[in-house]
Amino acid sequence: MVVRHFRVMKNRIGSLIRSLFRKRKEIKIGLYGPVNSGKTTLANRICMDWLGEELGVASVVPHETREIQMKESVTIEEDGKKLTFNLVDTPGIATKIDFEDFVKAGLKKKEAKERAREATKGVIEAIKWLDKMDLVLVVLDSTKDPVNQVNITILGNLDARDIPVIIVGNKIDLKNSNLALIRNAFPKYKIVGISAKTGENIKELYKALLREL
Repeated sequence: MVVRHFRVMKNRIGSLIRSLFRKRKEIKIGLYGPVNSGKTTLANRICMDWLGEELGVASVVPHETREIQMKESVTIEEDGKKLTFNLVDTPGIATKIDFEDFVKAGLKKKEAKERAREATKGVIEAIKWLDKMDLVLVVLDSTKDPVNQVNITILGNLDARDIPVIIVGNKIDLKNSNLALIRNAFPKYKIVGISAKTGENIKELYKALLREL
């Protein structure tokens, strides 16, 4: 009971500090997740909905996003509430990056090795940027088993930093989507199922953001 009470008080104090701090700086919302979970597609969906322009290039080639991309002053509004933030799209997190994966995707060996080097650098940079985030959307592919080293590593890093998290179960438009797997694997987190590609249920994500910040 004492440990639980301490954790509750710690979270409340952390929330208060973040609330006071946000009044003095720009809010940053980061998109994190494994490779090809749909982070850039979601970033583009949000930017198109509220700014009328895309943020980056989405691709089926692994690690297409190799550098931090940010769109400033994104303002969303739902149910009379408004939130302005900087949206940060990060490279896909991976515990191992093999140039052979790029060869399989159609790249030549030399280009594949360079892509692997850039991707590794991008993952390191993405982890560094965690300390700048006010909230993170962890984007997971809802057609895949969510219990793996990458996802656990991402959530563990966020918990250690006491950063608010919303898990986005993406690709619910696909027949083999299974949000229950994500909910069962990570029951303590807020989870919103969407399709970044079609926009299905995207308003629920916006409402969740407005409630969280």
